[in-house]
Amino acid sequence: MKRVTTLVFVSMLLLVLAACAGNNDGGAAPVDNQPAQNQPAQGNQAAPADTSANVSQGITDTTVRVGNAAAVSGPFAAIGGPFNDGMRAYFHQINESGGIHGRTIEFVHHDDGFDPVSGLAFTEQLIFDDRIFAIVGHFGTPTIGATLDLLAETGIPAVYFASGISALFNDAAHTVADGRNLFPVQPIFITEGRVLVARAVEEYYVNRIGVIFTSDDAGHDFIRGISDQTSALGIDVVQEQIAPGQADVSSAVLRMLTEDVDAVIVATLQATLPAVINAIVAAGLDVPIFTSYISADSATLAGFTADYLGVGASFPIYATAWLDIGIAPDFVPEHAEFVAGVTAFGDPDLAASAFAMAGWIAGSTFAQGFANTDPANLTWEAFMDAMESTPINLPMGGVMDFSNGARTGTDAMALVRANMETVAWETIRPIEPLHAVIARVER
Repeated sequence: MKRVTTLVFVSMLLLVLAACAGNNDGGAAPVDNQPAQNQPAQGNQAAPADTSANVSQGITDTTVRVGNAAAVSGPFAAIGGPFNDGMRAYFHQINESGGIHGRTIEFVHHDDGFDPVSGLAFTEQLIFDDRIFAIVGHFGTPTIGATLDLLAETGIPAVYFASGISALFNDAAHTVADGRNLFPVQPIFITEGRVLVARAVEEYYVNRIGVIFTSDDAGHDFIRGISDQTSALGIDVVQEQIAPGQADVSSAVLRMLTEDVDAVIVATLQATLPAVINAIVAAGLDVPIFTSYISADSATLAGFTADYLGVGASFPIYATAWLDIGIAPDFVPEHAEFVAGVTAFGDPDLAASAFAMAGWIAGSTFAQGFANTDPANLTWEAFMDAMESTPINLPMGGVMDFSNGARTGTDAMALVRANMETVAWETIRPIEPLHAVIARVER
């Protein structure tokens, strides 16, 4: 039986992964504050440790305090609420089992309304007033972009960014100034561009790849990774840029046709993909298509199913995926643990939420790093050392390796293929790290 991959859709996460009060049963001891009641602390140095010289701020004899700032009100609440509740559910599970190093995890949250000014102010408050040990689940591209300088100035660890923003990408972050204290997990578009090339080469041994990409940050990040990987593999590239949401992309598709490419990578967000696929159908271009996991949902697929089936098209359409839950009754063990965890937390509805899965992964990533930290030296520096010393297992995903300053987001991704008859995506290649695919395709 084929397995269906359930994806955390980064297109939404790039906009915001907001947090909501959710189930506050004491498991994660959340503290929720509203913007009008809080002002940021002054200064650019982090507050001192809470107890002794061998711990950083946010550590007491019985707790470790972490937090984030995110919108829990307004149109993004339906996205952000499950994310934070998934994280809280993970912390609840840890706390119920006695915590880590004898300390339970306390979660502090502020509602930033998806406003970068508020996001910066509340991130300052988390660091200087709330005195958290680490930011966990830092998300919303506007807030992340507005706070990167602050994170560099203070050196506070930040674990899991709900964004593919290229500023997080670094192959060798050896100092805080380079971003050593930042630990991105979610795929970064630069990295995914490399994965898309490797998968296309492995599936079809292509020599000439066409790329249709958008003139936005996402498109430019994709093309950076694609260019890096095609250059390394000696693959010719034909590039065509289009505007995000552009309705008529026929000229870009015609270029792919006249240049006789072996495959096409559509490096766009999901709103633009249907127009590109429909133009490919109309032009009669019959080559494999590869695209990002942000478009691998049934709603996007439905946007071009009618045109595709209407002319009897047969070219395959592939996407990447970084989470796999299997299908009932054959769930992967990590998904079964997630379902049990959110149910024990008191909200079984979270089991169907990809955003809750993302929050669960954020919590797990921090917990693994903290568990690997020497309990006699619970400092930021020791935590960063621990995060780099041992690969992090991503529940329902691959392995995240931060060693040697790697801050590239996960490159362990599966390959899925669109089933146009069932309007669904089916896993055809398992989750694997990029280096494993590259080892098979290097010429």
